[in-house]
Amino acid sequence: MAQPAQHDNGSRPPVLPRRIDTVVIGGGQAGLVTGYHLSRAGVPFVIVDASERIGDAWRKRWDSLKLFTPARFNSLPGLPFPGPGPAFVGKDAMADYLESYAAELELPVHLGVRVRRLSRVGSDLLVETTAGDVVAGNVVVAMANSQVPWVPSFARNLDPAIRSLHSATYRDPSQLQEGPVLVVGAGNSGAELALEVAAQHRTFMSGKESGHIPFRIDSPVARHFLIHIVRFVGHHVLTVRTPIGRRLRPKLIASAAPLIRVRPKDLEAAGVERVPRVIGMRFGSPELEDGRVLDVANVLWCTGYRPGFTWIDLPVLGEREQPLHERGIVPGEPGLYFVGLHFLYAQTSETVTGVGRDARRVVRHLVRRRPAPAGAPDVPVSRRDGASAPRVPAG
Repeated sequence: MAQPAQHDNGSRPPVLPRRIDTVVIGGGQAGLVTGYHLSRAGVPFVIVDASERIGDAWRKRWDSLKLFTPARFNSLPGLPFPGPGPAFVGKDAMADYLESYAAELELPVHLGVRVRRLSRVGSDLLVETTAGDVVAGNVVVAMANSQVPWVPSFARNLDPAIRSLHSATYRDPSQLQEGPVLVVGAGNSGAELALEVAAQHRTFMSGKESGHIPFRIDSPVARHFLIHIVRFVGHHVLTVRTPIGRRLRPKLIASAAPLIRVRPKDLEAAGVERVPRVIGMRFGSPELEDGRVLDVANVLWCTGYRPGFTWIDLPVLGEREQPLHERGIVPGEPGLYFVGLHFLYAQTSETVTGVGRDARRVVRHLVRRRPAPAGAPDVPVSRRDGASAPRVPAG
């Protein structure tokens, strides 16, 4: 079985090697599938993650959250996702699956380990963590662009008597106090949470319409036909290798995704009142673009996240702290890789559907740059479930 979860709680501190071939930073779906391919390639590695449990990035989101893809599309290489194929499962099912994935594949995950700094020492990389420092020939940063909950700066001027929550800390309507709710943000999280809280509160939703897909994802036609088309387009058409993918990539990265499960008419039927953008606070209450001031008891910020890569002490971050890379490979910093970023290669790159393909390519590149000892056996690098890429030497 996999190494048991280890925590910095004084009872069983994590024990990291002082030197190892590869460190994977992040124990979510990107880090685990990277570990799967590293293991198949025979590369010594460890995965470090600050969470208490594998799957916490899913487990700690709001209670009613469900995935946008049926169970049949939620498998990572090496272990099928359990449950009925057409079912849309909740976030806890995905969290439990990731935990089982690490255990079944015996991945060396060290939990409760926070990375403080990543820098270079000669030709190697130095990973400074709360469990000690590790020198590695390779580091794979397996994290999404969205790490740090973001709210506008004027949120600090909100009256303390008004309950203020970001979607990252919202779990269910019981956290709200009596009275109206303003949901700031009209993307998928904003729409889903507005629909949920509207059952008990007068609810306003502020933000620009992001559009919506023109069919119900839980309809039989969508489950068995349309989702296949959408998945194919996102995985094979909207990529950095196609003209349309390269043209649309900047827009898709910068803009909010269309509404997937909730439609505008659902919000209208639930009594959610659409209001203009929030531009600031007046006398401690939210002020709208049209000059109105809303008298609300709660504000739910569904305003997204920002990258959290400031601990990377290397010249690899560009505008707005976005990593600079070529399909996950950092040309100017040999041995440094990224997996799990939005549109790293395709529109599906940060999803369960696409992250395995990106991790496979990164691991193949990593293996090829490792020095091969004389007489070392050939080890296959995983290409797909049950398949292998051309054999390459492994150290």
